[in-house]
Amino acid sequence: MSGTVITYGTFDMFHIGHLNLLRRLAEMGSRLIVAVSTDEFNAGKGKRTLIPFEQRAEIVRSIRYVDSVIPETCWEQKVDDVQRYDVHTFAIGEDWRGHFDYLSRYCEVVYLPRTDGVSTTDLKRSLNRFSSVSREDLLRAFDVLEALRKDFG
Repeated sequence: MSGTVITYGTFDMFHIGHLNLLRRLAEMGSRLIVAVSTDEFNAGKGKRTLIPFEQRAEIVRSIRYVDSVIPETCWEQKVDDVQRYDVHTFAIGEDWRGHFDYLSRYCEVVYLPRTDGVSTTDLKRSLNRFSSVSREDLLRAFDVLEALRKDFG
């Protein structure tokens, strides 16, 4: 494939799944544009990010596969972006399958498989579970680990 590829995402807690996606997208065309969701847009979707927009955009911008980063401020901007940037391919994770088929009037629409076993949602759930553990329980766990270290050391 050739031409400009565009994708959209929050890219909070950047992980190997994000990198794999950006690599695959870059291979699909000659230019990759990544629209990073702003904090305000995410708040409107009921989503809270851990990393502020400017930092997420800078992380994505620094990835060698990415040619440019633009802000995603609303759902409706996609048609305008496709036309403004002369986009040949809109691509996004397969968990969005069917949601953006309307863009096929303007460009090719591709849904890519996710990296197995990696998701920001799962990472956030793990962090929430960990942060809900009481200080006393953590101290007890460290005591047990120290006792085991002594037994096996």
